[in-house]
Amino acid sequence: MTKVLITGGCGFIGRHVAEEMLAHGHEVRLYDAMIDQVHGVSQVHLPEGAEVVRGDVRDADRMRQAIQGCDGVIHLAAEVGVGQSMYEIARYVGANDLGTAVLLEAMLDHPVQRIVVASSMSVYGEGYYATPDGRLLETIRRRPEDVRAGRWNPTGPDGEPLTPRPTDENKRVDLASIYALTKYAQEREVLIFGEAYDVEAVALRLFNVFGAGQALSNPYTGVLANFASRLASGERPTIFEDGEQRRDFVHVRDVAHAFRLAYERPEAKGELFNVGSGQAYTISGVARLLAGAMNLPHLQPEILGKSRSGDIRNCFSDIAKARDLLGFEPKHRLEDSLDEFVEWVRGEAVVDRGAEMQRQLQERGLVS
Repeated sequence: MTKVLITGGCGFIGRHVAEEMLAHGHEVRLYDAMIDQVHGVSQVHLPEGAEVVRGDVRDADRMRQAIQGCDGVIHLAAEVGVGQSMYEIARYVGANDLGTAVLLEAMLDHPVQRIVVASSMSVYGEGYYATPDGRLLETIRRRPEDVRAGRWNPTGPDGEPLTPRPTDENKRVDLASIYALTKYAQEREVLIFGEAYDVEAVALRLFNVFGAGQALSNPYTGVLANFASRLASGERPTIFEDGEQRRDFVHVRDVAHAFRLAYERPEAKGELFNVGSGQAYTISGVARLLAGAMNLPHLQPEILGKSRSGDIRNCFSDIAKARDLLGFEPKHRLEDSLDEFVEWVRGEAVVDRGAEMQRQLQERGLVS
């Protein structure tokens, strides 16, 4: 088949993508800086048959060496975390946007046929909302004074109540955090480069990814991993606002499948796709589901009643485009996958840094 370079390939998503690509006949080279926050305290088990190159995504010489002999790229390397991005701004812009630029310049000397970049649902800001008379609104923002007063749900132009709706790729981008800004820059860099240099470029906007292998010691990673760390330490999961905010949770194996389809399918060229489950879950409901699966139903979530800068209220995916063009169909629903996730958590070293994360945000005035 082909040889593919996977940046960030030793991370949570990268390892699953590598396994998927290897299983379908591709050769794989992983490029990763192996930073502690991402890879946690446990030993990282890399897929058998994958070549590994250690290096920072901003290291131009190392990147040029890594890309030699590769036919395509799956670009996952990025700093991840809405809250942390609001105060470690240079770190996020440097790794995500400058790192992508370094990769693209390496591709000038070593052209590839296709590049697939991981973007994020965070670029949407709030998802679609419908008014009581059925009108669809695409650019809704909560007023800071409403959020500070605990009026969590956004309202329409005349103060009318709104109903969240699935969000498709046509929704206007509305960047609410530094992280979202960097992810949007990543996807645009790649798509612009692809058009200019006749490289087949694809962007995938990932929703909340979960599954075995996520760093349980990184408080800025996925919601489910954060809850698992708290519960495994005998602590209640902590939730900002009132816990009724809605998100879309997609299993990492489904995400890996989507990356392979985006890499292989001719129809994907020049397109961007949502990659989610197409389901909406309240955050408090997810915490209760996980506590039940871990046989800790007494550890009910602690609802903080506070807001975090950069957070949005509701966003969940419409995946019709990925279904139609890629043949993508999620197979691992959250409620059916928790037993496997819990079994993995029980075999891992857990370091709960949730309180540390809250303290860092509060000291910088990012929680109100």
